[in-house]
Amino acid sequence: MIPYAFEYTRVGSVDEALMVLAGNDNAKLLAGGHSLIPAMKLRLNAPSMLVDIAGISELAQISATNGTLHIGALATHRAVETSDLVKARCAVLAEVAGSIGDLQVRNKGTLGGSLAHADPAADYPALVLALDATIKVAGTSGRRVLSADDFFVDLFTTALEEGEIITEVVFPALSAGTGAAYAKFPNPASKFAVVGVAACVSVDAQGLCTEVRIGVTGAAANAFRASNVEEKLSGKRLDASTIATAVAGMADPDDMLSDLSASDEYRAHLCEVMAQRALTAAAKRAAA
Repeated sequence: MIPYAFEYTRVGSVDEALMVLAGNDNAKLLAGGHSLIPAMKLRLNAPSMLVDIAGISELAQISATNGTLHIGALATHRAVETSDLVKARCAVLAEVAGSIGDLQVRNKGTLGGSLAHADPAADYPALVLALDATIKVAGTSGRRVLSADDFFVDLFTTALEEGEIITEVVFPALSAGTGAAYAKFPNPASKFAVVGVAACVSVDAQGLCTEVRIGVTGAAANAFRASNVEEKLSGKRLDASTIATAVAGMADPDDMLSDLSASDEYRAHLCEVMAQRALTAAAKRAAA
């Protein structure tokens, strides 16, 4: 449980962090450290330098403009969970943040760190997909914006390029007629999602579904959209029978992970159960 030797530097700005990363081929960013440090202790990750960005205050801001909610990459889970602004504009985001790990983890872990690490069992990815969030990143070649649909590539792999830093995640504020919810089957020890499903639905005055997005985490190598279920629900009334029919067989066991927490067949079953719960809750909120 002792990591390989490494250098350490603390930076005060995004530009300074990018400069250090550009000059070190095997440097890693350190924010909350809840994923990186354990991996280093197990010698599964061996960076030559840690670049501590925790002191960049501009990356920890939470704000709202023009119908969108802006969460800085260094905002802790606890900050997201307790933010009155987040609760008012996108309450499901606060709920998800409050379901992560324990209080110690939530006080140190960050939104950007979780997304960059892309653990297949992390909670945020499902919600980022369901809410159609955008991820802003900075690199030595400039800044760019990534869509949630393009961000999660594979196991612990994202669309981030070498030397890039997530700076902010932008979520749409939920308006009248739109509801979102998250349901997960947690590992009893870590609280990671064995399977977690986030759903965001919009309904018209007649109660018909005009838009639906479903994100799934924990089930496969990376978070994904349940587009097959979305297609079945579009234009339909989101009652219990319609939802149950739509989620039936939504996941192929051959595409699921299998480990000590759950077999591939059980994860496929959990996808249906959690999707049904998330969609039912989201539809209720949309109609409220």
